[in-house]
Amino acid sequence: MRKQIAAANWKMNLTLQKGEELLDDIIALPHELKADQQAIFAVPFPYLAMAQQKVHGKKNVFIAAQNCYNKKSGAYTGETSVEMLLSLDISYVVLGHSERREYFNESNQFLAEKVNICLENKIHPIFCCGEALNVREANGQNDFVAKQLEESLFHLSAEQIQNVVIAYEPIWAIGTGKTATSDQAQEIHAFIRSQFATKYGAAVANNISILYGGSVKGSNAKELFSQPDVDGGLVGGAALVASEFVAIINALK
Repeated sequence: MRKQIAAANWKMNLTLQKGEELLDDIIALPHELKADQQAIFAVPFPYLAMAQQKVHGKKNVFIAAQNCYNKKSGAYTGETSVEMLLSLDISYVVLGHSERREYFNESNQFLAEKVNICLENKIHPIFCCGEALNVREANGQNDFVAKQLEESLFHLSAEQIQNVVIAYEPIWAIGTGKTATSDQAQEIHAFIRSQFATKYGAAVANNISILYGGSVKGSNAKELFSQPDVDGGLVGGAALVASEFVAIINALK
């Protein structure tokens, strides 16, 4: 049974003190993670150690980095290596978020290198894919996303790909208040799963978690997550409000 995941992406928000308070508030609110469910917090780099300490011993709760570099070590001032993440016992890293692609010009090939070094070091990538509004309006989302998957992931073996979490994020719905309908989310998630099935077979495809990321809130999470190919969410703004994120956790199927 594939994992159902509520992943919080704090982005470049909160002070250390506010981050501590948020985690404390989330932990204190009533929620229960079943065996096949996970809560993941992708926090800014300076807060990784704090966050790891806060969730230590909590079942099915993990801390993620928001990025990593594609080199093991070296003269790359300002970058963070997977070895550094491993030293903090970090299990997940978000790769290819639309903001990284747009603002920092991260290419599919560059992301493939990051995926490789993460998997070599037993860190699970949360690999983001998704289209901008002009692509969606031209009905080109399937081809666009298929190319992202092919160029960044399809060199992996069937065993490796099952250690990757996919996060589909319609860029037109991130921070805009717009949200894909549950039917739209299901349609593109089913397409993504079909791409993995074609490449690796149905059994492998059915073992890959595909999250929806685009203005997920406590009020729409249950409907989105009820779709058969939507396995949770990668949550931005709502993840900064304890009651909202706990409602999203509790909406997991």
